[in-house]
Amino acid sequence: MKTLQPDQPTDTGKALAKNALRRDMSARRAALTPEAVAAAGLLAAKRVLALPAYVQAREILAYMAVRNELDAGLIASQALADGKRLLLPRCRDGAPGLVDLGCVRCLSEAAPGSYGIPEPPREACLPPEAFSPDLILVPGLAFDRRGNRLGFGGGYYDRLLALPMAQNAFTVGLGYDFQLIALLPAEPWDKPVNAVVTDRQTLLTTP
Repeated sequence: MKTLQPDQPTDTGKALAKNALRRDMSARRAALTPEAVAAAGLLAAKRVLALPAYVQAREILAYMAVRNELDAGLIASQALADGKRLLLPRCRDGAPGLVDLGCVRCLSEAAPGSYGIPEPPREACLPPEAFSPDLILVPGLAFDRRGNRLGFGGGYYDRLLALPMAQNAFTVGLGYDFQLIALLPAEPWDKPVNAVVTDRQTLLTTP
């Protein structure tokens, strides 16, 4: 007969806590008005653009927001205007949890793809290992003050940030201020972001 391992209740408790937090944060985000979303996106963008990591970056990996995520489009547009190379992720066909990256010259090149997320054209994409972004913008449902991140559970960014191409990048978690909490249940494989930027604050989580 299989015996219950001591860590199983803890793992189950973590999963339940994460799922409850996902539901709460998703509901709070869905309740935001378009005006609140736009205002928060503008304030957060100003904070990211002031970071030395942005100023010094030559290649930036951003994302296109959906379902009231904090908008990274303003940052992406400014990066193009500043002559930086802009990358966007595309879910890899037939490989759940994995993404490829595409270099775009304007945001209009991205079209709705997996989960309704605007993605670069398939023919413009390569495996992440083909790139060396200096700055990576990361969406999330919640972040804590140590830089731990809670996503939707698909593991896309967990796998991406674990790749060698991301090891020297400065990673910034973007979220609304209510998405920054004191402590998240973390797993050993979680890779904290270097900073969390919200509409109200910039939190550097590592030296």
